[in-house]
Amino acid sequence: MNKIKIILAVFTLVSFVLIAGCTQETQNKIGRSIQNWTGVNGVLEVYSGGKLVRKFVKIDKLSTATGTDDKFYRPYRFGYGVLDANFNGINDPDEKKVYFEFSDYSTNYVFYEQP
Repeated sequence: MNKIKIILAVFTLVSFVLIAGCTQETQNKIGRSIQNWTGVNGVLEVYSGGKLVRKFVKIDKLSTATGTDDKFYRPYRFGYGVLDANFNGINDPDEKKVYFEFSDYSTNYVFYEQP
């Protein structure tokens, strides 16, 4: 039993050292991949003129688009979530999962994890 504890401790220490040696962007990618694996319960609210016009619930992640060949980031984000047509924050039976995109140039959106 002590050998297993020692092996786990060494593995954990080596993992921390390797992650600490990574750039911030690499650490962020690792964190996002873990979050993508575990999932989150995100909410995206889109505003126009100070008024809520779209709300998506049960979003597992938002992704930044990249070019297929050039790998440059595109100025928009995308994801999948349930369109909350009545803005009640609940996935009602008649509301379906949809694909959505929004521009990075837009400042009228809020993304947060459902409390």
